[in-house]
Amino acid sequence: MGKVHVMDHPLIQHKLTLIRDKNTGSKEFREMVEEVSLLMAYEVYRDLPLKEIEVETPMGKAKGYTIAGKKLGIVPILRAGLGMVDGMTKLVPTAKVGHIGLYRDPDTMEPVEYYAKLPPDIHERDLILVDPMLATGGSASAAVHYLKKKGAKSIKLVCLIAAPEGIELVQKDHDDIDIFAAAVDERLNSRGYIIPGLGDAGDRLFGTR
Repeated sequence: MGKVHVMDHPLIQHKLTLIRDKNTGSKEFREMVEEVSLLMAYEVYRDLPLKEIEVETPMGKAKGYTIAGKKLGIVPILRAGLGMVDGMTKLVPTAKVGHIGLYRDPDTMEPVEYYAKLPPDIHERDLILVDPMLATGGSASAAVHYLKKKGAKSIKLVCLIAAPEGIELVQKDHDDIDIFAAAVDERLNSRGYIIPGLGDAGDRLFGTR
């Protein structure tokens, strides 16, 4: 069974509280989503494999380590997932970025796919699927299913805030996926929004309604 990792670092929790605040404007919201994503990336990338190498310092030879193994891919779920990409790629700028477009049908609350563009070698990459909100879990589960169908073997799901219902669905559908979140909130309301959450992440990122 995949694990759920809740990151309680003080800097993450401080910035997440500001992100939640309804008085935080789009500019500050975007900046802090990027900053929290970068801070979360340290933990998400913790198990990247290393290989030992030798380098020449000004004082002599030294043994060191570089990242080895599979290549990385960052896959945001459009559109809100775009807000997390820069933070996740700052530490590993060579990572390729794919995109999956999904929206939730307001009547059925089921995910509808409208766009997908992925690196051609995703079967060789460790993929990081990002979306600020894991609410019902339908979009995340559908995105994971799509990635697996295209050959992905290694996937992690990273979000800012998760609802228990979303975690349960993803774990039921994909018991091999680790989930990383900055917080797990109380519940969903009747419209499928996380309570207390932070509202609509996409609208707050891009100043739309």
